[in-house]
Amino acid sequence: MESSIRVIIVNYNAGEIITRCVQSVLAVEETPEITIYDNASSDGSMSLVTSFFSHLENVEIIQGSENIGFSRAINAAAKSGNEEYLLFLNPDCELLPGALEHLKQELEKDSGAALAGPLMVDSLGVAQKGTLRFFPDPWKSFLTFSGLWRLGRRFPSIKGVDLHQSGLPDSTTEAEAVSGACMLVRRKQFIETGGMDEGYGLHCEDLDLMYRLRLQGYHCLFVPVARVFHQQGVSSRSRPLWVHRQKHLGMQRFFQKFQAGRYSFPVRWLVIAGIWLRYAVTLPWVLVRN
Repeated sequence: MESSIRVIIVNYNAGEIITRCVQSVLAVEETPEITIYDNASSDGSMSLVTSFFSHLENVEIIQGSENIGFSRAINAAAKSGNEEYLLFLNPDCELLPGALEHLKQELEKDSGAALAGPLMVDSLGVAQKGTLRFFPDPWKSFLTFSGLWRLGRRFPSIKGVDLHQSGLPDSTTEAEAVSGACMLVRRKQFIETGGMDEGYGLHCEDLDLMYRLRLQGYHCLFVPVARVFHQQGVSSRSRPLWVHRQKHLGMQRFFQKFQAGRYSFPVRWLVIAGIWLRYAVTLPWVLVRN
């Protein structure tokens, strides 16, 4: 029976962990089609992928000769097949039992939803930062970075970007944004909205997609019964400074693309300055951690 889902995994130096990712997909009851797009990895991870999975009929392996970036790789891989749903899955993720089935079921129940995301957990089963989010804006971003979001426990109107800080719902709920590490999206809406914006290097392209879907009248779903283990940061370990810079370039692009027009020039300047102040303040932690 043909699958209604294509899983797309973009790899860049993920190491052996990508094999566990693919194996978790192969364990899904309705075995989906799988496309693995490699952005010219140099760590031997694709040798493992080829030796373990190239003989499988439902696994397509695309080995790029250069690193074309995450968004371009997603868009290129999405051209394969004609499945109704596309699952974008980071190579440092593992689907836990029933996760993909639950995401699909919830989308099938809600015709107004174009994208669904699971509860992302660490090795202890604890919900991870970014699993359920508001779209960032200058005020929410300031509350998050400054730590003032903690006042939301006393003053509910004060909220940061990340909802895991104030508690997550235990049933499927409409969401502004979910984790970009694992997203099930309707192919039709993904194509209609233009796919991933290839102007992002890495980070915030997921928020951009969700924001554009909302502008088209669709919403996202957060599905906590679907659980995915996420070993964060595996692919960024080989180039942490580049990733850190791309994260802040992504923040700047998202703001300038969707929100800057609402504000006066002084406010726009302060927001951009705040993004790069955050970059400078957090840079030492990146250097120490890596």
